[in-house]
Amino acid sequence: MSTFSYQNHQVFYDVKGSGKPILILNGIMMSTRSWEPFVESFIENNMLIRLDFLDQGQSDRLEGQSYDQSIQVDLIHQLMIELKLEKINIVGISYGGEVAISFAIKYPDLVSRLVLFNTTPYTSPWLKEIGHQWNQIGRTRDGSTYYKATIPVIYSPSFYEKRLDWMKKREQILLPIFSNPVFLDQMERLTNSAESFDAREGLSKISAPTLIIAADEDYLTPISNQKQLHEFIKGSELVILPGVGHASMYEKPLLFMTLVLGFINTKDTTFTI
Repeated sequence: MSTFSYQNHQVFYDVKGSGKPILILNGIMMSTRSWEPFVESFIENNMLIRLDFLDQGQSDRLEGQSYDQSIQVDLIHQLMIELKLEKINIVGISYGGEVAISFAIKYPDLVSRLVLFNTTPYTSPWLKEIGHQWNQIGRTRDGSTYYKATIPVIYSPSFYEKRLDWMKKREQILLPIFSNPVFLDQMERLTNSAESFDAREGLSKISAPTLIIAADEDYLTPISNQKQLHEFIKGSELVILPGVGHASMYEKPLLFMTLVLGFINTKDTTFTI
């Protein structure tokens, strides 16, 4: 586990394993620790690189600052310089998928393959309003209400009901975090940083083979968002997961790993049939 300096801020990252490098990018409420259940599978044949964005996990907080996702995009470039990597495979989910898209547009020659889970090509007015609501609730410092506003909707109704005991245990783990003003301020800054995201005009610049995964019970980034990505990223593939919500990697972990590793590690991208 290490840090590197970017614009006088310390950015936390972790590298394990060897082989094709896979950089995995967090959703907005996640950190490098969120991927622990998947690490051993990732590093069986690959180098796994985990990263905390600024205002996430163990990276520096940007207290009192206003910023957009471009700062997260360029710190990835700095990380590649730090690790002496010429090209990289990127897996992003939700917020991390948005940053991955922007990186692949700005630095198309640096991306080998791109995998996008539950990702949107732009922050719609509807999604902005959800973010505004989260921020307003966060300012109350009521961790229980913040949890109820943000977490249940991340999961599919079917998963939530079947795994209700797990969800209740998860609530008890997250309540102290969601009651922490420092965390809530970080979440507000991160939420605001995504408000101006709109990559629609640049999607045609993405040249890396791209796999897009949608979930049919995702109510934060609906299937229409992923279909739009598929339409404008040339040569991309689209997979729709039935009965799955926004947190697809937790609801279907084996399928998550199968899709990521299969797409990245398959030698060829074109076949003569």
